[in-house]
Parts: sequence; C-alpha cells; structure tokens
Amino acid sequence: MIEYQKILDKNILNVFKEILINIRDNGLSDNNHLYITFFTNHENNELTNWLKQKYPDEMTIVIQYEFYDLEINKNNFSISLSFNNIKTNIKIDYNSIISFAD
Repeated sequence: MIEYQKILDKNILNVFKEILINIRDNGLSDNNHLYITFFTNHENNELTNWLKQKYPDEMTIVIQYEFYDLEINKNNFSISLSFNNIKTNIKIDYNSIISFAD
C-alpha cells in the first residue's frame, strides 16, 4: 500500500523549509509575506507565557517586514518577531504547523 498522504506531507514540509531558507538568505521583497498557522500548545514549541495565554490553541504569525534571527533546524525553526512592540523569540516545531500561505 502506498501511503500517499505521508509522501505529500513530507514533500510539503520540504517546500516549507525551502521557503524559510530562501527568506533567511534573501529576505522578502516589499509585497511578499508568509503566513504560518500553528498549534501553540504543541509540546516542542517554545513561546513566552503571555503568548501561550493569549493564544492557547493556535496562532498565525506573519513573516514580512520585521523579523530577526531566523534559524532553520531539522525539526523546527526559530524566529524573533515583534508582538505589540516587544521583540520575542519563538521556536516552532514543524509537526505543529497547520498551514502556510503567502
């Protein structure tokens, strides 16, 4: 039996990682941005307590103008974003991602 969904999920994850690598290496042009929706309560995610309280189940981040320290790892990525003018580092496990779009 061919596990089509498993193959698709793996390839979509590879596409996502390639997009992140491209953003890290080249930045984003003026009109480009990336929406990422993920489960905040995933055990391997690292978020500040106030973000977990505000978004206990899921949240969407936007990578656009102000992002810092984008690091792509085997099982997760980390990035610093500004939330209400507070620069905050978050780590997101790839398995917690619900969707991404530009």
